[in-house]
Amino acid sequence: MGNTSVVTTWMQAVVCLCVLGLYSAAGLATTTGSSNLAIALRAHAASQTAQKNQACTAIQPFYWEIGNQTESLASASVGGRTYTANTEMPIASATKWIFGAYAVQARQGRLSESDIAALNMTSGYTNFGSTTCVKLLPARRDSQTVNECFMAENRQGGHNNDFDVESVGKFHYNGGHFQRLALELGLGADNNTALQRDMQMYLGTDIAFTFGSPQLAGGINTSASQYAIFLRKILSKQLYIGDLLGAHAVCTNPATCASAVYTPVPAKLSWDYSLGHWVESDPVAGDGAYSSAGAFGFYPWIDKTKTYYGVLARQGKPGSGDDSATCGGLIRKAWMTGRVQ
Repeated sequence: MGNTSVVTTWMQAVVCLCVLGLYSAAGLATTTGSSNLAIALRAHAASQTAQKNQACTAIQPFYWEIGNQTESLASASVGGRTYTANTEMPIASATKWIFGAYAVQARQGRLSESDIAALNMTSGYTNFGSTTCVKLLPARRDSQTVNECFMAENRQGGHNNDFDVESVGKFHYNGGHFQRLALELGLGADNNTALQRDMQMYLGTDIAFTFGSPQLAGGINTSASQYAIFLRKILSKQLYIGDLLGAHAVCTNPATCASAVYTPVPAKLSWDYSLGHWVESDPVAGDGAYSSAGAFGFYPWIDKTKTYYGVLARQGKPGSGDDSATCGGLIRKAWMTGRVQ
């Protein structure tokens, strides 16, 4: 029994050294201080999954990164160098997690009932058109304020600030909840530049981002490396939301939840929604991770144990978020288990 254990450990060490040797050839980055056996095996499993799993090859090229509260532990550009850690892009709904963290920070961790209803999308503001404040001439887009965007006419009918009393208390995925909360937080007069300034006052100027439109549910442009800073600040509890991941979560799938009206998540999945982020809690396919996928494919996450973060960054067609979440979830599973998926 003892000899078997020694042999197994020795073989693992050899595999570790071989894997580490392959990293340089494959272009996979790992941190020097974290190049131990466990990290090496996790990184190898994640890398192979990103490169070869069908769900991931289908969405290449992309950049992925996994780290902990202090540093990036492994990362790579897959399918070419189109996307790297520093490639800036519109992150669409991944903005929601950042705004959620800002709102919690501005309230010093003490949320009101109306704050919670807005952040878990049960406040009744369900008619916000995500393209209403984007398809403007650049000069007009830069000067438009949060309030003007909220008051604008929705091309699909009605106005962005329409309130549906029958939806109060029911989950309805829509940017109107966040836009309304932004007014309550004093951001109504902000244009893109002012929004960046005011949010960085609470989140920290070390997180670099800009706004392409004054939408709190989808207007941010940033890179994987900058979003990773944000996620590390959550893990290290530098932001109040670090203690509120998954808090005040509501069910979201109308097929399985009587208090849900609309969700963009595929009907086969029953996730919950917390304060500007998803909880991947499906009883069959979920692993309890926290995430905030964007429509163009930007997918950030924190694992259920709140030990690791990850980012999958790419810019695809609208609706690409689901595919990124599928691939990103497999990379996460490979990392957590040390087994190629």
